[in-house]
Amino acid sequence: QVQLVESGGGLVRPGGSLRVSCVASGTISGINGMGWYRQVQGKQRELVAWSRSDGSLNYGDSVKGRFTISRAHFNNTVDLQMNSLKSEDTDVYYCRLETTVRDYWGQGTQVTVSS
Repeated sequence: QVQLVESGGGLVRPGGSLRVSCVASGTISGINGMGWYRQVQGKQRELVAWSRSDGSLNYGDSVKGRFTISRAHFNNTVDLQMNSLKSEDTDVYYCRLETTVRDYWGQGTQVTVSS
């Protein structure tokens, strides 16, 4: 059974930095990519950053230049370094793993940006 476990969320002041991490465990094959989405209750889940298995990266427009995704293929981990955080970055951040068979999601980690 595949499980995704996120860590590293928390409270940070505007302008600060935070790093969240995700580890995928279990029998995994046919990985297309891993990355991060975020969602505030009542809103649609949106892409934050995505790392494809071919090495290409995608970022949501609102985080370009501030967030950096990094992925370690050998142990199925993906990190998100978030700099210059703004109050509008406050959200629950979800890790997603896409395989040729199905998608998997983590339970989410709360990131709160507030003074």
